[in-house]
Amino acid sequence: MKVFLNRIIKYNLSIFVILSANIPPEIEDPSIVETNKEPARSTFFNFESKKLAKINEPSASGRYLSLNGMWKFNWVRDPLDRPMDSYQIDFDDSRWDEIEVPSNWELSGYGVPIYLNHPYEFSYDPDPPNIPDGYNPVGSYRKEFIMPEDWEGQRTVIHFGAVKSAFFIWINGKKVGYSQGSKLPAEFDVSEYVKAGNNVVALQVYRWSDGTYLECQDFWRISGIERDVYLYTEPSIRVADLWAKTPLDEDFKNGLFELEIDIRNDQLTDEKISIQTELFKPNGRRVYNKTDIVTVPGDTLIKHIFKKQILDVHAWTAETPSLYTIRVTLKKGYRVITSLSDEIGFRTIEVSGGQLLVNGQPILIKGVNRHEHDPDKGHIISRELMEQDIKLMKEFNINTVRTSHYPADPYWYDLCDRYGLYVIDEANIESHGMGYHPDRTLGNKPEWYLAHLTRIQRMVERDKNHPSIIMWSMGNEGGDGVNFIACSNWLRTKDPSRPVHYERAEDRDHVDIYTPMYPGVEWLKKWASKKHERPLIMCEYMHAMGNSLGGMSDYWELIREEPQLQGGCIWDWVDQGLRKTSEDGKQFFAYGGDYGPPDTPSDGNFLINGLVQPDRRPNPHFYEAKKAYQNFLVRSVGLDDFLIEIMNEHFFISSKEYLISWKLRADGSIIQSGDLAGLIIKPQESKRIKVL
Repeated sequence: MKVFLNRIIKYNLSIFVILSANIPPEIEDPSIVETNKEPARSTFFNFESKKLAKINEPSASGRYLSLNGMWKFNWVRDPLDRPMDSYQIDFDDSRWDEIEVPSNWELSGYGVPIYLNHPYEFSYDPDPPNIPDGYNPVGSYRKEFIMPEDWEGQRTVIHFGAVKSAFFIWINGKKVGYSQGSKLPAEFDVSEYVKAGNNVVALQVYRWSDGTYLECQDFWRISGIERDVYLYTEPSIRVADLWAKTPLDEDFKNGLFELEIDIRNDQLTDEKISIQTELFKPNGRRVYNKTDIVTVPGDTLIKHIFKKQILDVHAWTAETPSLYTIRVTLKKGYRVITSLSDEIGFRTIEVSGGQLLVNGQPILIKGVNRHEHDPDKGHIISRELMEQDIKLMKEFNINTVRTSHYPADPYWYDLCDRYGLYVIDEANIESHGMGYHPDRTLGNKPEWYLAHLTRIQRMVERDKNHPSIIMWSMGNEGGDGVNFIACSNWLRTKDPSRPVHYERAEDRDHVDIYTPMYPGVEWLKKWASKKHERPLIMCEYMHAMGNSLGGMSDYWELIREEPQLQGGCIWDWVDQGLRKTSEDGKQFFAYGGDYGPPDTPSDGNFLINGLVQPDRRPNPHFYEAKKAYQNFLVRSVGLDDFLIEIMNEHFFISSKEYLISWKLRADGSIIQSGDLAGLIIKPQESKRIKVL
């Protein structure tokens, strides 16, 4: 019997060893968040000419190759069933399906979309960092591409805009690296793996990993390659990163232009080059032009920093989104090595006197929380849909967006810069399913510190040049503890120009603004009755589900009375319904529980909380928000004399920017109308007008 039991034990141990060998350890180890991934940097492109840099469209460059489109695809429920050698060059994928990239594979028929608010979808009894055995779908991707002949021998990088939740990459049969963190770019230097002509890139994407424990957000839990994939090449001497720091002086009149340029020389020999820096006003006129000669040592990265005062700048705010353009060009003699452009804005953000100030003014946050959602494509958002969202927000008086609960597509920030929206940029951190108890939350477990920090660091490094970002958010509903304290210290050291927000920290010292969720009006009155060091901005309020927002005017009457109450962000922007066709051929918007067998985890329709419907038709309560958020407040001060008072609630622009008209109705019919041409009301001032 003893011999028999020993054989069973040895057999079971052998099975365990085999299984362990076939499940990559990286997907259950919070100390490994990436392998061979490039450092995060701001969003720009090294063009081959100043002309292309002026256009600033990477797809127009010969240094860019899109890999979007159809990829070969294989899906399995169990990681042990994945095709282990699918990365090999000669692997036969002829029987594989094809899938569009970017896309969520559940919306293409592979697996089930799951909607949950705060539980984990893969376990009712979470045991981080472990993922339950047996069911953790893996999507294997393959794509052949042709690399141009003139890229041979140059630095070549592959870019994945977003992949959920974790993936391994191979090129031409060789393993390149690993990444997790599903809402930020992953870039890999593949110079030594690619060749001119035919190449094969292969991925294995895991639906769940230890990183999923930090992605327990209130939205559809779906997977895949969610943003653009492309290759690009760069010269051996290039701009590796740049950071434009652009505060205003104490009078908010002149701009302080500080540019920090990282220049990398991959060659072994020193190179003497010129750096031309140009700055253009919003009207296109050049206001600054400087050329410096520098020597960049071989195999070295140097920082080139300069400062310049720019007189009488057009300051950036959500009301006045004035953008300057910087252009940096590296030359060897008269030959352009590389050139790039970026848009920046001059403004100062600070918390002073218990208020959040933009350019010295205590702005009001008329905000909304926004998930990335398309009714047909899930988490894949087109540029056209982003612009539609921006225009709707501006039309309905919204001036702030919280990127709930992860960094958005880079193009979103470009639009916010151009159209004028304040942004609360939020890290992809939420461990809501673990609860908030200090002994349980991952925010208080030191072994999870790296996983928290890298998500915040990569967000900041990518987005640091956007003037629209007025606040960094360390995440959402992930408890509090040592990890968030340490991350706040890093943030404040890295970028003291923006305040730090995190709701679960309440009003503790490692945040700069008190940002509670869903406080009542009476509670706010009590809070505002005392003086505080920090302002209060509700990161979530007015849950816009069903027949909602009826009490919004009560909030805004109080906000307009109390200087330390500075508004909030409605939950949330869009009903997250997915378009589906019923058995009788009718289309409808599905929610949790409309997919999969009856025991599929679901929180039902709790994701239908939007100001707009999935197809962006405004919900009725959106008009309530528009009224509460209006920027001109009108009241009657003498109805018999047709005397009204108009208050301009803007902080930076006068009524000259608007056409103000009036109508007199009797029994529902317009009996007189007119406009108030020439009326000028300065910001934060009122005027009384007799309209008849």
